Amino acid sequence: MYRKTIAATLLLACLSGGALAAPANLDEAIADIAHRWAKVSYQIPEAKREAAFVGVISEAQQVVKAFPGKAEPLIWQAIVLSSAAKAQGGLGALGKVKQARELLLSAEKINPTALDGSIYNSLGSLYAKVPGWPVGFGDKKKAREYLEKALAINPNGIDPNYFYADLLADQGEYAKAVEHLKRALAAPPRPHREDADAGRRQDVQRLLESIRQKHGDQLASK
Repeated sequence: MYRKTIAATLLLACLSGGALAAPANLDEAIADIAHRWAKVSYQIPEAKREAAFVGVISEAQQVVKAFPGKAEPLIWQAIVLSSAAKAQGGLGALGKVKQARELLLSAEKINPTALDGSIYNSLGSLYAKVPGWPVGFGDKKKAREYLEKALAINPNGIDPNYFYADLLADQGEYAKAVEHLKRALAAPPRPHREDADAGRRQDVQRLLESIRQKHGDQLASK
């Protein structure tokens, strides 16, 4: 019993020490969260992602506290929360997506173009995927407006073209969706985001193949 108590105390001390250790450099802190997010999103089995995101959420919260008044940590905390909500699924995830939206709106007030328009990518994706009233705040019209803002900031980026194509496909605009998916595949690589780029290209290819298989006749007639 005594040994167990000592072990538990040591473990708590280690965890507390880790929680108090503030990142020294914003760029490095953001890069670390981005890599951890990519690993969980694309390398961990789907059934284990919800639990795996818990640690990434905690790290993102620490970075927000360490760099107050900066948009980038708020954006990444929102991205991680949104991904954790997707992994969780169901109505229980609504709290996370609502928190993510508030974080993004706060980041927009600080720097709307931070991280190449990621605020609008994320807001657009949330409004596209979250259920509408009275359950949630989902709104396809708002989703399109936000995603078009993201494209205006970063017209050749892989993320804005992918998310916009996903919305277009959902609304039956398959030819236009394919056009943006091709742009996404042609997007220039992002420095130090090789893991995320590789995973996103898989998303792009899956959506492109799905559209071609299910709606090939409509595409051929264009």
